[in-house]
Amino acid sequence: MGEWIETVTGKIPVEDMGKTLIHEHFIFGYPGYSGDVTNGPINADEALSAGTKAANAVKKYGIKTVVDPTPNECGRNPELLKQISEATGIQIVCSTGYYYEGEGATTYFKFRDSLGTAKKDIYEMFMTEINEGIAGTDIKPGIIKLASSKDEITPYEKMFFDIAAEVHKETGIRIITHTQMGTMGPEQARLLIELGVEPSKIIIGHMCGNTNIDYQRDTLKTGVKIGFDRFGIQKLVGAPMDEERINTLIKLLEEGYEKQIMLSHDSINYWLGRPLEMNDDTATLVKDWYPTHIFENIIPDLKSRGISEEIIKQMFYLET
Repeated sequence: MGEWIETVTGKIPVEDMGKTLIHEHFIFGYPGYSGDVTNGPINADEALSAGTKAANAVKKYGIKTVVDPTPNECGRNPELLKQISEATGIQIVCSTGYYYEGEGATTYFKFRDSLGTAKKDIYEMFMTEINEGIAGTDIKPGIIKLASSKDEITPYEKMFFDIAAEVHKETGIRIITHTQMGTMGPEQARLLIELGVEPSKIIIGHMCGNTNIDYQRDTLKTGVKIGFDRFGIQKLVGAPMDEERINTLIKLLEEGYEKQIMLSHDSINYWLGRPLEMNDDTATLVKDWYPTHIFENIIPDLKSRGISEEIIKQMFYLET
């Protein structure tokens, strides 16, 4: 019997995930959006329409599964994801977990930590959602989301890493991470492995935020998978230009790391809160930040530089 993973419509064999985008957000809001609903009300129909449009768009490129690792406090909506999945046939994997300290909703578990119950509470949150379902539904997460700050894993963040590792050892669930501004990839990988997580069950996210090849090698040599998963985000949140990402990626592919790398965009199809307003310069920098950019622009560029179809294919499969 092979390994299984939960999707929002039920458990499937990992091998049936097929061609996968490892890090996209159908819906997302920075904590605080819920206080701005007067000017930024949630429109469920628009969210469903945007998600369905995105799912159908990637489906045309052979994508069978999308992993949506939206943290619990950033607008995670499993029922919406299930609607999108049922409407399009795209398999969607949702997560359980909290965002990094600088941009997450930290007060809740910090207060509970002051009472001495946070570790128990986080463990129960993970285990209940994994074993029973999220918020009274039968929808279960297929992955735990973890995140760390720029240049450090804070004590608050480490609390989640510690508990996630324990839950992984009990359930086998995979772990996906957020790294901030191209830092802490190797440290995240080593910490999780030291805590007993199987390297093959770890995806270190946003590694394309760092163009230093030694940083990449230091992470990859631990045996984890990594996400080159922010194609289309340029300069915002400290991200490099796509051209720099591609140059770094090609070096890693030339060294034979294609089975440990997964490609994605970290795109957001529906923002919670009021719509974003960008000046012309910013809008130009992120004009390609949409969920088919890799297929329309990045893959043709890789092929023009001598990267084979077979190598490119490897970077869309969780199980290789």
